[in-house]
Amino acid sequence: MLAWGQWIGFRAIGEATNRSTRGRVRFPQNVLDCRLCSCELKGVSNGTKTAKKKFVSIVDETPPPLPATRGRGASWNPANRFEKLHVDLCDADLLQLDPNEERPRRRTEYFRDDTKSIITRNNSPDVGFETSVNPYRGCEHGCIYCYARPTHEYLGFSAGLDFESKIMVKTNAPQLLRAELESPRWQPQTLVMSGVTDPYQPVERKLRITRGCLEVLAKFRNPVAVITKNRLVTRDVDLLRELADCKAVAVNISVTSLDPNLQRVLEPRTSSPEARLDTIRQLRAAKIPVGVMVAPIIPGLTDHEGPKILEACAEAGAQFAGYTIIRLPWAVAPLFEHWLDGHFPDRKEKVLGRIRHMRGDRLNNSQWHKRMTGEGIFAEQIASLFEVGCRRAGISERPKLSTASFRRTSQQLALF
Repeated sequence: MLAWGQWIGFRAIGEATNRSTRGRVRFPQNVLDCRLCSCELKGVSNGTKTAKKKFVSIVDETPPPLPATRGRGASWNPANRFEKLHVDLCDADLLQLDPNEERPRRRTEYFRDDTKSIITRNNSPDVGFETSVNPYRGCEHGCIYCYARPTHEYLGFSAGLDFESKIMVKTNAPQLLRAELESPRWQPQTLVMSGVTDPYQPVERKLRITRGCLEVLAKFRNPVAVITKNRLVTRDVDLLRELADCKAVAVNISVTSLDPNLQRVLEPRTSSPEARLDTIRQLRAAKIPVGVMVAPIIPGLTDHEGPKILEACAEAGAQFAGYTIIRLPWAVAPLFEHWLDGHFPDRKEKVLGRIRHMRGDRLNNSQWHKRMTGEGIFAEQIASLFEVGCRRAGISERPKLSTASFRRTSQQLALF
């Protein structure tokens, strides 16, 4: 029942090793979890942990004691693990704000990404798909738990505020996609939109890059699975309907919580829960296969909502469902902990404790087939509730998309 949609949601931890803090102000009230991240271990056998190129932060940093930034998931920029110099322009020492002065809001900046290819491939055995298309890098939705945040560090940015305010735009994505699908080397298969960003984040309303990619996919009749938290997907109903006629599309609407107050701080620039339910209704009315991703489930915070989310989405028209457990890779761990400090300090220990219980006493376990669903009694409880919830809501299996109608432009021209 998870199939290719199984990948959404993650959990892991990137720890910072303490070093000299001479000349820096320390904030002991914000002590973060310093347990090892599984991605920093070479192996775990018989309880023995072997270090693998241990990650050591260049600067000893603790999250600044700044209030949450309105409209943003993160409120600071952790150091990039690949950079030797780190300066956070949001740091209180740099801003030198008056106690009564309001902190300046972070504007979103867009940068052209002149990538030479658009289809990304993976060989992960537990994600359910091999190829994906990402029209953007970074995501203005600002979900604090997003497992893709560390990918921004490969670009020289931070996984914090930078990830949601410095967006790379692939303006040539439709042209690149057309060229790759036209190539005889392309073997027709399901493409997922997206893997490390939301294809319908706010700027898509203006740039229409995702729509351009869908136009190409509809022309080639190549199957596509869309995963999004934004109701903007309904703008492209005409193209989705065209693909649906060929059994070549399925849309997953990700719903983490039905509580709008929680959604506003957890996923600040996403569509509201009610808007997502309405999106499901519109897609189902247009006869487009639509399902729900209850992802990520955050134990101790949103896990109790699973059955209600499934029921509400099924009533709206969802036909299939999947779920994953929160992952906190690298800098996502301290970002998430700092977020808990600011929004749910009373639940912090419970949430982190349950995550560790499901991750082998760590905040992350990157092992295949365990990283998505966790292990232990809490993981089993979540799996059981999900299964029962699907059965009661009448949610069935995910549809199999077809490549039977795939065609290349050269084949179409040969007919004339």
